[in-house]
Amino acid sequence: MTRLKQTITRWQGMGLIATTLLGTGVFILPQLTLAAAGDKAILAWGLLLLAILPLTQVFAQLGRHFPHAAGPAYFVERAFSAKAGRVVGLMFLFVVPLGAPAALMITFEFLTPIAPLNEGEELFGQLLLLGIIFIINRQGIQLSGTLQLGLTIAITGVVILLFVAVVASPPAIHPKHTAIPGTWSGVMVAVSIAIWSFLGIETATHLSEEFRDVQRDFMPAMLIGVVLVGLIYMGCTHLSNFGLGQPLAIVGTFEQLFGGVGRWVIALLGFISGIATVNVYFASVARLAWSFSCEGVLPQRLAKLNKHQTPEMALMSFLLISAGVLLLSHLLALPYTAMMQWVNGVFVLVYIASMLAAWRLLPQANRLWITLGLLACLLFIISLGAAMIYAALLLATTGLWVSRQPNKATQAS
Repeated sequence: MTRLKQTITRWQGMGLIATTLLGTGVFILPQLTLAAAGDKAILAWGLLLLAILPLTQVFAQLGRHFPHAAGPAYFVERAFSAKAGRVVGLMFLFVVPLGAPAALMITFEFLTPIAPLNEGEELFGQLLLLGIIFIINRQGIQLSGTLQLGLTIAITGVVILLFVAVVASPPAIHPKHTAIPGTWSGVMVAVSIAIWSFLGIETATHLSEEFRDVQRDFMPAMLIGVVLVGLIYMGCTHLSNFGLGQPLAIVGTFEQLFGGVGRWVIALLGFISGIATVNVYFASVARLAWSFSCEGVLPQRLAKLNKHQTPEMALMSFLLISAGVLLLSHLLALPYTAMMQWVNGVFVLVYIASMLAAWRLLPQANRLWITLGLLACLLFIISLGAAMIYAALLLATTGLWVSRQPNKATQAS
């Protein structure tokens, strides 16, 4: 099998992971959690970060010991069977063309304060972005890693700047609207909303094979990226208190401190960050499709690599599928919130399968982390409630389809 190009450094990997998780929610989700959990919103983020860390630890160990472009699908295949791995891989393949359009819709929310668009203009812009993502990704993931490391630094810098300004001149701003008193039921609702921000930690495992030194750099890249993201979300939640009542609370905070440029700064960072998130998901799904094609699960033409050693045909195919879903969602006026929850449920099932695979594959010293990861998944299922129905239906459908297919796949080396 042809190998992918190994170019990603520790800090590029951290940038890819952090930007993927910050993505579409970095300046929006904190405001939504404040509405749900009130003054306990930061507590909700803290609980979520604690729940995510065991999952991150296990995925980092899996990616470090078993670097492979197929990520969770490969782990499940190694632990159980080729068909089980195929089910997990197909679930990821089928959910990204649904999640990416939802992420693009959220991304365009950042334009509302500076350039409101009608539905037709939004659709045109979203389809145009899919074309730009194709151009960026066909050059290879190293370019994306470098760009997204810079973006992560910029977002972190803005949050730190706001904190310093608040501390240095506390009388300068005062919350015009105070957060409601929080309840534990509100905290659970906030957690169910905030899950979107951390679903994506597994995408890095698809890229582990392209790290220059996966044994040394992969785990630090994942852990640093996740902790940094958790702190940024908690910081943005605190800062959003000062801008409640605005369409985007963080914009209200920024403009109280620095004037009218806030909407432009936040819009630019949020918009680019959303694009970066979608970019990494397509990079991951293209490599999974390439891996499956090499093993005979998907059509052979998807296994073709271009001169940059990038699976260009696989990338193009899933971008076109996503464009179709985007068109359909606009025609049916399907809200992105519903699409987002369905995607969340599918990823929770992928995480459960990965934790069970880790129980078999990793040394026993990891079993405490695996158990905590499974408990975190249970918390997510309870939070998502009825949204898990879509995930269960997709699991049943892919399982039935795979069970009727000839066992063509062979375990990749």
